[in-house]
Amino acid sequence: MPRSIDVPGLAHNAPIPVGARVANVLCSSAIAGKDPATGKLAGASADQARLAFDNLKRFLDAGGATLADVVKLTVYVKDDSVREHINAYWLAFWPDPAQRPARHVVVHELQHGMALQLEAMAVAY
Repeated sequence: MPRSIDVPGLAHNAPIPVGARVANVLCSSAIAGKDPATGKLAGASADQARLAFDNLKRFLDAGGATLADVVKLTVYVKDDSVREHINAYWLAFWPDPAQRPARHVVVHELQHGMALQLEAMAVAY
């Protein structure tokens, strides 16, 4: 049975958790570039990327996982202009090319001024 994972400052407007965990598998819902202190979306795409990746770490921690446990990251982007910011954090979080999770980027219309959203799957040990 899934155990919902909620993270302060990352609540959704819909009645869904930030993610869920079953046994050692952890899946996130959409993680946006919101400031956890205010709940507001950052204005610039670079700031949204920074906050989204910081929020990813917060979600993983709340679920009992780390960046090393991520097996797949899906990134939804409004357009390709945000890829440089995604790649900067990608390389900082997973610098070893032999130890990176799978990644899929989808160009998709996003709501509320979002430049990107992250979805992660991790296996926590």
